Amino acid sequence: MTGMFQRVCIANRGEIAVRVMRTCRTLGIATHALYSDADAGALHVRSADGATRIGAAPVAESYLNAEAVLDAAVAARCDAVHPGYGLLSENPAFARACAQRGLTFIGPDPLHIEQMGDKDRARALMRALGIRPIPGSAAILPDDDVDGIAAQVGYPLIVKASRGGGGIGMAVAREPDQLARALRRARSTASRAFGSQEIYLERQILGAHHVEVQLLGDGEGAALHLGERECSVQRRHQKVIEETPAPSISASLRRDLLNRAVAAMEQIRYRNAGTVECLVTPEDVFYFLEMNTRLQVEHPVTEMVTGLDLVAWQLRLAAGEPLRLPPHAATPNGHAIEARIYAEHPQTLLPAPGRAGDVRFPSGDGIRVDAAIESGDEVSPYYDPLIAKLVVWGGDRDTAVQRLTEALAAVEIDGVTHNLPLLQRIVAAPAFVAGNYDVYFLESLLG
Repeated sequence: MTGMFQRVCIANRGEIAVRVMRTCRTLGIATHALYSDADAGALHVRSADGATRIGAAPVAESYLNAEAVLDAAVAARCDAVHPGYGLLSENPAFARACAQRGLTFIGPDPLHIEQMGDKDRARALMRALGIRPIPGSAAILPDDDVDGIAAQVGYPLIVKASRGGGGIGMAVAREPDQLARALRRARSTASRAFGSQEIYLERQILGAHHVEVQLLGDGEGAALHLGERECSVQRRHQKVIEETPAPSISASLRRDLLNRAVAAMEQIRYRNAGTVECLVTPEDVFYFLEMNTRLQVEHPVTEMVTGLDLVAWQLRLAAGEPLRLPPHAATPNGHAIEARIYAEHPQTLLPAPGRAGDVRFPSGDGIRVDAAIESGDEVSPYYDPLIAKLVVWGGDRDTAVQRLTEALAAVEIDGVTHNLPLLQRIVAAPAFVAGNYDVYFLESLLG
């Protein structure tokens, strides 16, 4: 492996950049960090073998500046680029530009990024591959008959950005008189975030669970799953706590979901890591939601129950190695849960950036921490306020929940407001303890 990539440019920041560097170091691969003016002293810069400034603090002037990223990678004599998640990770033009500059993009084929990045195309493709999408509309432009289409889809419904992701560009309309406001909100957010006002409508499924399948493919028609994750603890349509295996689904649905997701990836000859996300109804029926053509934030829970390093497999697959995993990989061992620790107000969920004082995380058997900061580091107002991901493993779910409860109580973060009180409320809630919660659980808990 060490002869395949000599130096990898990490086109990201924060905890995911540090996490990718950790695997590269284990494999003997040098790493090169990129940083904005706001991140000159950041942990990911300190963790790399080299670093290059790429611009001012705003992401549009630094981490989203593809030319600056590529220039830095080439100048540092990197032979590959790992995009992490977010930022440029699902930008097909960036993936193609990497190849044009002689760099290996550590991710899927740009065509698959393109197909799955357009929600309308992705839904049509998955329908053709045997995975039903959530009932909804095709892409809707501003001058279409939205009222008539909404009536056909049925209320309550969600207005979504066609090129969106991560819960951005979404608005709920529970009845017709709320539709106009939801459309304005979704289009405005989509225009700012994705440069497109194109939206579509999707039925809102009450009582749904958010379940996703972790996949790997070699680009030659071989694919496999690494189990599923439950991601229903969400705020503002963004995940807060994830776990695997999903406690909410039946064994028969699990088999069907995993098998269909693998078959779909085999048919399109998908390469590298990807995740098929679904909503599962209270009646145990699943619908395709979206596919993320990148590494997920919550990938550590899968690593904890499989014993695999997904970043290492991303690197191997990008280097052209065959997809050969040990037989036990698809059979999870025990149970893992991840809690995202943010610098945000635990009730309003508003970001609370600032400079941290003492920061201490627990350690020990069954505990993993992927941190973005250390003591004295700043949580910047320019970026996502994720401080760390606290991940625990137990032989069964009850043990994992108890271990997470104890680990959360052992975290110490001074100097910035954080969401630890909320995480502790979630983990103590009867519905969470019982493993019987849906995507509206956190909304109900917050009142």
